[in-house]
Amino acid sequence: MASLKILAVDDSPTMRRIIVNTLKRAGYEDVDEASDGKDALAKLQVDKFDFVITDWNMPEMDGLAFVTYLRSSAEFKDLPILMVTTRSVKEDIVEAMKAGVNNYIVKPFTPAILNQKIEQVLQAAAGG
Repeated sequence: MASLKILAVDDSPTMRRIIVNTLKRAGYEDVDEASDGKDALAKLQVDKFDFVITDWNMPEMDGLAFVTYLRSSAEFKDLPILMVTTRSVKEDIVEAMKAGVNNYIVKPFTPAILNQKIEQVLQAAAGG
């Protein structure tokens, strides 16, 4: 579990810090950050990640466009993606799921929720 390499994508440095600190407390040591979808794509081209946590509302390339791009790419179509966003209306959640996110968390969230959602996504990815 702890050997997972995670990319946290959010335009808010404060939110990235919260996510990174929460992940580290949960035992995920290998976490990198990106400030938007374009930044994240650049990092994905250079490094291999096992899991992506992304915001929706970001400049340059928002989370939905980022997820859509990843899902259309043979290289990243199976990469587990968790969306963490303030967008809480059902239509947004449905749209994100259709775009290809594996799970969805509405901000604010607790460390327990973040950890639980990561576990759910990993179990589903492993076929469990």
